[in-house]
Amino acid sequence: MRKNRIVKALLFAFPKTIPIFAGFWFLGFSYGVLMNVNGFSFVYPMLMSMTIFGGSLEFVAASMLLSTFAPLQTLLAALMIQARHLFYGISMLEKYKDTGWKKPYLIFGMCDESFSINYSTEIPDDIDKGWFMFFVTLLNRVYWVTGSTLGGIIGGLIKFNTYGLSFVMTAMFVVIFLDQWLKEKQHISSCVGLSASVLCLIVFGAENFMIPTMICITLILTLLRKPIERKDSEDKQ
Repeated sequence: MRKNRIVKALLFAFPKTIPIFAGFWFLGFSYGVLMNVNGFSFVYPMLMSMTIFGGSLEFVAASMLLSTFAPLQTLLAALMIQARHLFYGISMLEKYKDTGWKKPYLIFGMCDESFSINYSTEIPDDIDKGWFMFFVTLLNRVYWVTGSTLGGIIGGLIKFNTYGLSFVMTAMFVVIFLDQWLKEKQHISSCVGLSASVLCLIVFGAENFMIPTMICITLILTLLRKPIERKDSEDKQ
């Protein structure tokens, strides 16, 4: 009976992760190749994908490993880039309730895509909620780790022109930004992000603008939170 419940949860979760599989394998493969181009063996993207499991942060980490040793700056950058998970985590507290031993792994393995599926999916009564969220999280992590590892391995076996490959991270953020822009009815948050980025780029330069930008965005959006929420409420009415 328990085995059947687990299998049913897996079969219900797998189809919902197929779009993530396609995206993660492409981005993960690109990340693995990028690491190889920068002189790292496939072991690096494999272990980093297993432990960090943060796509945008891993792409940034690739350049950090080649730059001057700056542990404090690296720590702050990592916190800023992944800080959104703090808010994701708060909203998932009720969802993760009563999941037992799976809860620590669900917390560790949560990414944007797993959060989206686990938060929005209407789970039928005959599907175990804990096992469903566990398999969504596990499958998405497997997709990313295997894609990164294969990229690292194949990147070392096949010689091809990788010029412009590092642009994949920039392209990923542009696509995410455009998707968010199209979904928003008001663009206050997006305009704040663009303005703060350009201003900090001018003031601090390309090498040092990231952390000041994230700090500025966080402070400005915190101050504007109530007006933004009020505007969203008016738009929904």
